[in-house]
Amino acid sequence: MPAPETGSARPGAERKRTVALTHPDRLYWPDAGITKDGLADYYAAIWPRIAPFIVDRPLALLRCPEGIDGPRFFQKNAWKGMNAHIRTLDDPATDTVEHLIGIHDLDGLMGLVQSAALEIHPWGAACRDWERPDQLVMDLDPGEGVAWERVIDAARDVREHLAASGLTPFVKTSGGKGLHVVAPLKPEADWEMVKAFSRTLAQTMAADCPDRYIATITKAKRHGKILLDYLRNQRGATSVAPYSTRARVGAPVSMPLSWEELGQITGSAQFTVNNAFTRLTTLRADPWAAFHTARRPIQP
Repeated sequence: MPAPETGSARPGAERKRTVALTHPDRLYWPDAGITKDGLADYYAAIWPRIAPFIVDRPLALLRCPEGIDGPRFFQKNAWKGMNAHIRTLDDPATDTVEHLIGIHDLDGLMGLVQSAALEIHPWGAACRDWERPDQLVMDLDPGEGVAWERVIDAARDVREHLAASGLTPFVKTSGGKGLHVVAPLKPEADWEMVKAFSRTLAQTMAADCPDRYIATITKAKRHGKILLDYLRNQRGATSVAPYSTRARVGAPVSMPLSWEELGQITGSAQFTVNNAFTRLTTLRADPWAAFHTARRPIQP
C-alpha cells in the first residue's frame, strides 16, 4: 500500500459536495489525522459503491461528536436538531411513531458526517419491503487467541456452506477484528426464515468443529474459538455497511474483498480512510460488482 495521506481521505480531484459542514477541521481520528472534512471527502469519493447498501433502508449510527477519543453512543431514532438531509422513517409494523433514521442521497450521507456518525449500520432489508431481507450476514468474530489465518479459513468454510445451499457469498473485512460473509438474497423469505437458516448454518458448523467454532454469544466459552454470529439476521438488527468507517484507532473501514485476495489480507483493519481510495482506484475490477445481480432465494 502507498504511504497514507494525513487529513484527507484520498488523492485526486475534489468531488462536489453541497452540504455545508460546521467545524470541518474537527479531528474525528486524531491518530490518523482524519478530520470531518476528510471523512466527507472519503464518502463523496466512494459514494457510488456505498450507496446501494445504505440508501433507503433503516440505519443505526455510532456517533462520536468529539471524535473517537470522546463520548460515543448508538443512534437508531431521529433526534432534535438532526440535519435536514437525514430522513425519518416510520416502521410500518408498529402503531407508534418511532422515527427511525435513513438517507436518500449523497446529501443525506453528508448529513451523517456533519452529525459525527463514524459508523453506519444498516438493516438487512430495504424500505421497499421491510419484512423480507435482501441479504444474509454471517459475522465471524474471533475470540482471544485466534490467529487471523483461522478467521480466513472460517470465511471459506461459511462460503462453502452457503454455496451448497444455492447462495452466492461475498466477503469483506469488518474493520474491527473479523470478517463478514454476506449473501445477497431475493427478498422473498421473511425474517424468521432467514434467521432460522443462518442459525442452522452456525449451529451445524459449531457442532461439526466444536474446537474451532461457537454459535452462542457467551464470552466465557469463546476463548480460542470463532463466534459465528447469525443474530445479524433478525428484524431490527444491523451490521456495519460495506465501505463504512469504524470508530477505532487508525480509521479502518469495512472493505469488500474478492475471495482470491482473501489469503493476502493481513487483518480486518488493514484498509483505512487513508488508503481505501488508492485501493479502489488500483483494482482491476470491483470485487462486489456482481453483488446485486447475484440475489438468490433462501430455500426452506
